[in-house]
Amino acid sequence: MRKNTKEIGDRGEEQAKAHLLENGYLLLETNWRHKKYELDIIAKINQTIVFIEVKTRKNNTFGEPELSVTKKKQQFLIAAAQQYVITNNIEEEFRFDIIAITNNSQNKSIQHLESAFYPSIK
Repeated sequence: MRKNTKEIGDRGEEQAKAHLLENGYLLLETNWRHKKYELDIIAKINQTIVFIEVKTRKNNTFGEPELSVTKKKQQFLIAAAQQYVITNNIEEEFRFDIIAITNNSQNKSIQHLESAFYPSIK
């Protein structure tokens, strides 16, 4: 990953954390890792655990940031969340959100997509 891309992602995660705190979320974990799994942000609002994927772009030339959370990526995030729930003996409800951030000199936007996707039943 190029340094510039990592810096954009890191800046986006900081913006996402500030957005969550401003909106009453309690941050539980950031960049949580277990083996091959990683979750950007794990937060709590009311009695709900929220697993949040942060996507940041300089512009929308290649589409909206949230469109890069493909079905395959969703499956990976669901598996990671399941591991977190098991590891931490979580019994509360949970959901999956996406925070999509666009940062450029003309436009800065943060879009918080609550319940952006759901685990599928197989």
